[in-house]
Amino acid sequence: MKIAILTNEYPPNVYGGAGVHVEYLTKELLKIDNGKHQVKVICFGNQNINENKLSVKGISNEFKVDTKKKKHKKFLETMINNVITAGILDDVDIVHCHTWYTHFAGLLSKQLLDIPLVLTTHSLEPHRPWKVEQLGKAYNASSWIEKTAYENADGIIAVSSAMKKDVSELYDIEKDKVEVIYNGIDLDQYKPEIDKDILIKYDIDQNKPFLLFVGRITRQKGIVHLVNSIKYINEDVQIVLCAGMPDTKEIEIEMKNAVDLAKKETKNNIIWIPEMLPKEDIIKLYSMATVFVCPSVYEPFGIINLEAMACKTPVIASEVGGIPEIIIHGKTGLMVPIEFSKTDEFSLENPIKFEKDFAKAIDNLLKSPEKIKEMGENSRKRVENIFSWQSIAEKTIRFYEKTIN
Repeated sequence: MKIAILTNEYPPNVYGGAGVHVEYLTKELLKIDNGKHQVKVICFGNQNINENKLSVKGISNEFKVDTKKKKHKKFLETMINNVITAGILDDVDIVHCHTWYTHFAGLLSKQLLDIPLVLTTHSLEPHRPWKVEQLGKAYNASSWIEKTAYENADGIIAVSSAMKKDVSELYDIEKDKVEVIYNGIDLDQYKPEIDKDILIKYDIDQNKPFLLFVGRITRQKGIVHLVNSIKYINEDVQIVLCAGMPDTKEIEIEMKNAVDLAKKETKNNIIWIPEMLPKEDIIKLYSMATVFVCPSVYEPFGIINLEAMACKTPVIASEVGGIPEIIIHGKTGLMVPIEFSKTDEFSLENPIKFEKDFAKAIDNLLKSPEKIKEMGENSRKRVENIFSWQSIAEKTIRFYEKTIN
């Protein structure tokens, strides 16, 4: 089978869960059925790889759109990249798109090459209304592109059962066309690695427990709610925030103000590392952290939680989206209920209550080092049993075959 993977993110340009998914899925697809399949990746960037049965071509469009609306620029330049992608794609049996950034190219390729179109549902634009802060009215256009792609796709992969339900209801898609295939984890790469030098490197006190957050500064990840909750957490806990790449200038300022205020309101040490750290550092921090925290308000799956669990670190997370399919409450971590407004399904009904509940869950778990250790062991076993990339790639190949047939 000749497979085309279309994606915005591909190494070294990976900043989110979709990019991680594509990176590891691609590696494993090449191994399935004794390595008889070919994979052609077209992504955004300047990558250029040709080895064995993998080719990677980065699209780096030199034409810059002159638009009166600055927020429309990114969308329009993305569409140009999509047209270029469709123009260079050839000799494939199926095209598999990841996120709206490549959906237009997938739609064109389906028609131009007469091949099936598969989409993986990493997120859904109508469930991320805060994207309007980045895209302005172009958010309406990205939502329209996504809707059109789902209505024309031949097969859809949802990364969780929650996402299958959402995409089926939102776009009125037959459930038989949607298959649940989870995200995975590279168990050889993500495993406990104890290194006290990493604590020295980032000024973390090795004699005190620390909570770890890893992610972009975006409303989706709920990081401002986490920062607001710090004043409710018992003293003598460190909070390490590996948080960079803010979606907008506005949320960057909001984050800075929240951290400044939290430092005044608590004696807990807050260590903010405002950048996306290399994988090797993140794995060591996962392994050394007492607890990993994921306060997301929207999380179709939550691959970041798998990474922490693989390093034997329990997770405290909001009970939203696909997270309940990863974490077993009380066994591999804790989930904190989250209530959304009855008038606005994307706003919290009572943010302060959620922040206090999150802090309470942290305090309760930190009281029991034995429970933390037990949850860490359970977490590693769970990802080993269910979330290996090999099994996920196998299921993906079988879904391709089903879709083509």
